[in-house]
Amino acid sequence: MRLVFMGTPDFAAASVEALLKSDDSVVGVVTQPDRPKGRGQILTPSPVKLLAQREQIPLLQPLKMKDPEFLRALSEWKPDLIAVAAFGRILPPAILSLPRLGCINVHGSLLPKYRGAGPIQWAIINGETETGITTMLMDEGMDTGSMLLQEAIPITSEDTAGTLSPRLAELGGKLLVETIARLKAGTLVPRPQDSSRATLAPLLKKEDGAIDWALPAIALANRVRGLAPWPGAYTTVAGGDRWTIWRALALPVPATKPPGVVVAITADAIHVATGEGILAVMELQPANSRRMTVPQYLAGHPVPVGLQLGSA
Repeated sequence: MRLVFMGTPDFAAASVEALLKSDDSVVGVVTQPDRPKGRGQILTPSPVKLLAQREQIPLLQPLKMKDPEFLRALSEWKPDLIAVAAFGRILPPAILSLPRLGCINVHGSLLPKYRGAGPIQWAIINGETETGITTMLMDEGMDTGSMLLQEAIPITSEDTAGTLSPRLAELGGKLLVETIARLKAGTLVPRPQDSSRATLAPLLKKEDGAIDWALPAIALANRVRGLAPWPGAYTTVAGGDRWTIWRALALPVPATKPPGVVVAITADAIHVATGEGILAVMELQPANSRRMTVPQYLAGHPVPVGLQLGSA
């Protein structure tokens, strides 16, 4: 079959890699325009673009999905099927109806849970112990199409969004290839989603990283994991500094001080009172500095018991 792939980040690149090893032909790739990154705001190509260039696959980077020139170029590829993973744009009806077998999406959750742009992060933030990949037929809604295949994997207590995403990406590529093979064989029956069980996973913003110390310690520990590597869970410190917290552990002991107050300093952690229990901060990054363990930080920055983090 003639396949067109649409996607942008590393998560999507894994699906392209899997398709290139399959029996079908990737005749074109669509990805987001290059974006400015870093302190120098240098225009940077997406991982999917770099992969397409490496494999010499024709590439389109439309600014607008309804642009007539883009739609004309896309139709000239004559796709039998369009595969989509983490593309970052809603597809208009003109694209959804273009390929004879429709458009298939690779989504990083067990739908109908966690519809939206941040399923991996929100599953960890919400304390889920498993997630997975769902392939589905796309419609005009946000991850509302009929499901094709689904496979679950565990979320470990040590997982962050950064460690879980590559595992899901690899599974997504495998499931996409299997989905296409079974569609060609006529052995797949789409299953409508139960929208009454749907939950949302909106795109994360930088301000979502702000720590609310009134939350329970377990919720904060999960939030630290779910927000790593981006945007990072952060708190203000008396004196105007800011810490990004990269690793923390919830301790099931009662907090004897108000939320956000440092209650103890141990050999490897800073213990902070929360709305319920203690959060042991084990790895942090001060503003304009490197990431470090708490012992490394304490070697040059004494932290007094009673220090208030965030707002009282």
